[in-house]
Amino acid sequence: MAESLVAKIQKLKKERNAVILAHNYQLPEVQDIADYTGDSLGLSIEASKTRAEVIVFCGVNFMAETAAIISPGKKVIVPEINAGCPMADMINVEKLKELKNKHPKAKVVCYVNSGADIKAESDICCTSANAAEMVDSLKDAKEIIFVPDKFLGHYISTRVKDKKFILWQGFCPTHAKILPEHIKAAKEEHPDAEVLVHPECRPETIALADQALSTGGMLKYVKKSGGKEFIVGTEVGMLYPLQKESPVKRFYPALEQAICPNMKMTNMEKVLWSLEDMKTEVQVPKEIADRARLAIDRMLSVSGR
Repeated sequence: MAESLVAKIQKLKKERNAVILAHNYQLPEVQDIADYTGDSLGLSIEASKTRAEVIVFCGVNFMAETAAIISPGKKVIVPEINAGCPMADMINVEKLKELKNKHPKAKVVCYVNSGADIKAESDICCTSANAAEMVDSLKDAKEIIFVPDKFLGHYISTRVKDKKFILWQGFCPTHAKILPEHIKAAKEEHPDAEVLVHPECRPETIALADQALSTGGMLKYVKKSGGKEFIVGTEVGMLYPLQKESPVKRFYPALEQAICPNMKMTNMEKVLWSLEDMKTEVQVPKEIADRARLAIDRMLSVSGR
């Protein structure tokens, strides 16, 4: 059954002139059929580079929106239209405007894990990998409104000392589940393992880690590291690409229950159906897309990506 599914997907992909992109947290079989796997920004950049006319984005909706914003001439479809992001939903434009009015001199740094309308109200976007660099680039700003992730914002505030941070109180429920006691228990079981956590984790969890890294950062770090064992504090789907990239090393989840249900909504059948029907296109209104693109382009010009 799986083989026939793969064959059908490959055939339709060719007919549609499509490319399949999959986030690192997707199911293994979805990652395996993708032309490119990576983090949310890496996938969107790949989308902007491709000559394909259709982009099948296996992730959550804000990621597909970002791809649509920076690839305006391409059709972006998602296999599962209901795959949202709880953290992205924790802020809305009205609340952000209220915060901007309270702090008129502040610059808004928006985590890429947010809706297009929030990006449109922001000065610059960031990723978990480049957030400190983006904040540093705002030389004249004394105050930074950081949305929507309070934990990532707090982590960056410990690395950028000359600015006051105003943190929106959003968070990723999956990363918030990973507690210090989970890290301690994993270390007791695997005393020689290095601890890698995502900066969306709680500050007290990050404090126990050897490294706080984005998913792309984890892949790069593990490849270069002389270490043989790693405790991984992020969504458990990340263990698959890590093991695939470094097959002789061993990986242990900090918490086996750290599962994002939205990331797991996409499966092979839905990828096939999305290519067959082409109905689940993600579109961003031009006025919002144009403003959001400014914040994304500022980030790309600073990071050089």
